[in-house]
Amino acid sequence: MNAFEIHGGRPLKGDIIPQGAKNEALQILSAVLLTPEEVTVSNVPDIKDVNKLIELLGDLGVQITRRSKDMYTFRAKDINLDYFRSPEFKSKGSGLRGSIMIVGPLLARFGRAAIPKPGGDKIGRRRLDTHFLGFEKLGARFQYDPDAHFFNVDATDLRGTYILMDEASVTGTANIVMAAVLAKGTTTIYNAACEPYLQQLCKMLNRMGAKISGIGSNLLTIEGVEYLGGTEHRMLPDMIEIGSFIGLAAMTESEITIKDVHYHELGIIPSVFAKLGIQFELRGDDIFIPSQKSYTIDTFIDGSILTIADAPWPGFTPDLLSIVLVVATQAKGHVLIHQKMFESRLFFVDKLIDMGAQIILCDPHRASVIGLNKAFKLRGIEMTSPDIRAGVSLLIAALSAQGRSVIHNIEQIERGYQDIEGRLRALGADIRRIDANPLSH
Repeated sequence: MNAFEIHGGRPLKGDIIPQGAKNEALQILSAVLLTPEEVTVSNVPDIKDVNKLIELLGDLGVQITRRSKDMYTFRAKDINLDYFRSPEFKSKGSGLRGSIMIVGPLLARFGRAAIPKPGGDKIGRRRLDTHFLGFEKLGARFQYDPDAHFFNVDATDLRGTYILMDEASVTGTANIVMAAVLAKGTTTIYNAACEPYLQQLCKMLNRMGAKISGIGSNLLTIEGVEYLGGTEHRMLPDMIEIGSFIGLAAMTESEITIKDVHYHELGIIPSVFAKLGIQFELRGDDIFIPSQKSYTIDTFIDGSILTIADAPWPGFTPDLLSIVLVVATQAKGHVLIHQKMFESRLFFVDKLIDMGAQIILCDPHRASVIGLNKAFKLRGIEMTSPDIRAGVSLLIAALSAQGRSVIHNIEQIERGYQDIEGRLRALGADIRRIDANPLSH
């Protein structure tokens, strides 16, 4: 088992380029199944979850050409739908939560699909009802085999309809949109997710010949078309990485420039970090973060303790709450972190408490953080990464801590962050990969 060994407490300096957006990639790559023509995608992140999906597309019969390190051409001309029945597909599909995203395009183009119950982060119950209720409203019939943990879906006659989604699920909206673009008639999706990544998908589909209006709002209208053609698409930089690097700079008193961030697509992410007292400036489309000895958490206007909570876009993304929490441990002031969407994403705070952080875990959704104002440095410890975002939060804590830290289960981090140790070393971080047995407890 691989682990990261980190010797923290040293400031970093330099430029860093965020990878392509992981959550956008899972949607965009699935959409190549909607056409037999070539689709070229650039700024593709080289991470495990994305590479697994690319491998799965290849197994389905998609012709894949890697043009450069981050550019691929896909041609889904001859798809082997019988691959669904293979034990290999059951194994691969169940190990990647993003594999659910291939269902919508396959239903739209071929009228049937199947998928094992997907895996992914262990951050609480992440139900798939939204996806399947949407497919069902469009006319699909599905069956779940509880013994085999397998979904079978038949959609030979998809028809446009009105869909009021029970939650503004990003992947659910994307899947339903991809199913609806080739359905007969008009589909209206209300309470649709409107994240930049979903906007990117809709714009790409329109370039392929789809007729989607309302992009950027929570009310999408999709007029079904008979055929989609090829296109070219470039992914946005990963906003979660950008937020992670802002937090990293503040925690380690580093001077870092984050390059080509597409600032207008970041929503309220920069302002939330500003509420923690972190200084930064926009230089062109780069974010420059100066070295800061300390940063002070804002209060509400009446002087009461600040609360930072996640919400559907354009609210604050839940993927960055773990980062905000760890950054707050070394701020001056007090903040309540409220993780509304997932019930166990805060369960990594025990590791931060072991490192010396002052945190009260109120319940599975809320943590009260008392900032130490860097008067007491965190101390290095040995720990295990429970999921992607908590893993990077612990990595940031370790880089700011005094002494040696070891983080096990780094495969979780590598599912979402491309060559993270190489890019951090380029900034001056003391981090290396080691062979280590996982913690026994």
